[in-house]
Amino acid sequence: MEHATFGGGCFWCLEPVFDGLRGVGQVTPGYAGGEVEHPSYEEVCGDRTGHAEVVDVVFDPEEISYEDLLEVFFAVHDPTTLNRQGADVGRQYRSVLFVRTQKQEEVARAFIAALPRDRAWQGQQIVTAIEPFTNFYPSEDYHRDYFRRNPGQGYCQVVIAPKLAKFQKRFSGRLGI
Repeated sequence: MEHATFGGGCFWCLEPVFDGLRGVGQVTPGYAGGEVEHPSYEEVCGDRTGHAEVVDVVFDPEEISYEDLLEVFFAVHDPTTLNRQGADVGRQYRSVLFVRTQKQEEVARAFIAALPRDRAWQGQQIVTAIEPFTNFYPSEDYHRDYFRRNPGQGYCQVVIAPKLAKFQKRFSGRLGI
């Protein structure tokens, strides 16, 4: 098993997407890339730590490749908005790949270089950062499986549910659920 760490806005939105993929063993929301050890949600949201909200994805590279995970990641968030995803604004919502190996970095750079040729991002600059993985701190328990546990919550209905439906339609052949 390998790990991939993705930041693309609120971790509540990313967790159910990656959790549904065949070949993914575990998805943990948390914080990465900051200077403070064991930050709290309040500290991260207050932009006092330098962390991004992320998901740590444990995957089987025999079943799903890092490049496949990148394809999903770039399909479910906007990599052209700096420090923002929709109404979520701040460095904690930045688009970022925390690469753990030289191979991940190479695959990520090649993938991003090919994105502007994709019609979805044509003419727009990709601002997704590629940073070396330095730390990961799991989120507080109440953030884990947030969408599954709170489907009636407003943010879940308005933001996450449509994103998840679009993902499930586009990647139906890769779902493990």
